[in-house]
Amino acid sequence: MDKKIKINSHIIELTNLEKIYWPKEKYTKGDLLGYYSRISKYMLPYLMNRPHSLNRFPNGINGKSFYQKDVKGKVAGWITTAEVYSESNEENINYFVCTNKASLLYMVNLGCIEINPWFSTTKKMDYPDYLAIDLDPLDISFKKVIETAEAVKEVLDKADAKGFCKTSGATGIHIYIPLNKRYDFEISREFAHVIAELTQDLVPGITSIVRSPAKRKRRVYIDYLQNRTGQTLAAPYSVRPRPMATVSTPLEWKELRKIESPEEFTIENIFRRLQKKGDLFKGVLGKGINIEKCMKNLGI
Repeated sequence: MDKKIKINSHIIELTNLEKIYWPKEKYTKGDLLGYYSRISKYMLPYLMNRPHSLNRFPNGINGKSFYQKDVKGKVAGWITTAEVYSESNEENINYFVCTNKASLLYMVNLGCIEINPWFSTTKKMDYPDYLAIDLDPLDISFKKVIETAEAVKEVLDKADAKGFCKTSGATGIHIYIPLNKRYDFEISREFAHVIAELTQDLVPGITSIVRSPAKRKRRVYIDYLQNRTGQTLAAPYSVRPRPMATVSTPLEWKELRKIESPEEFTIENIFRRLQKKGDLFKGVLGKGINIEKCMKNLGI
């Protein structure tokens, strides 16, 4: 079943609404579009005017997926794009840019279950709004991820740096630190590296900052290398292509110890949570930290 809707003065043809995207839960593509339509008022601040890497699942979570970065000539004329030169490909890539609810739903209609925005906007591409620490476990329990997140918080507290955490929606935790476009990616990555090293010093037995999976088995990988131009993480409130339709969910730091699994947060219960707690991630786009002062507080 297809359906045409008008939103933000644009006509969008939503296609294959009855196609099953989650076989076990029987969630359809229409259910996914309905979720993003409803969550958009909370989610859009983290998507607006950012290039996106499209991860498309046209046949649901168990079907073949593919990444699409260059959308030149492949999307509607009203979609905003950003031309960025890729040194690795030695060519310009035209990225999809989310500008409103209509463009968000357009992405989802392409089969994007998860939404992956850049850390920076088109207005200042080399200056991110935040840096991120991605805690990615390999053959280790989620409780150890929580323990690592609390160690990151200890480092941030010592630095007097505000941090915000969310579930990845998969097996890990993302920690964002606001920068407000004050520093370029190189400086933000250097500070993220410092945080990663100091965190590992606190919990050396369960963590690693080595990228190679073979060298970090039974460890929580403290990934600071995401802080580069063009890198992405699943946005706050993004659905993930996993069983139960899990959602990347902002948390209060005090909640960490109470969480048994990231699977607790899904498209079925996220709105009750938002009604109770509101958007816990707002500060990520607020006043940025002063990295020089933070480094001084850390004795570096």
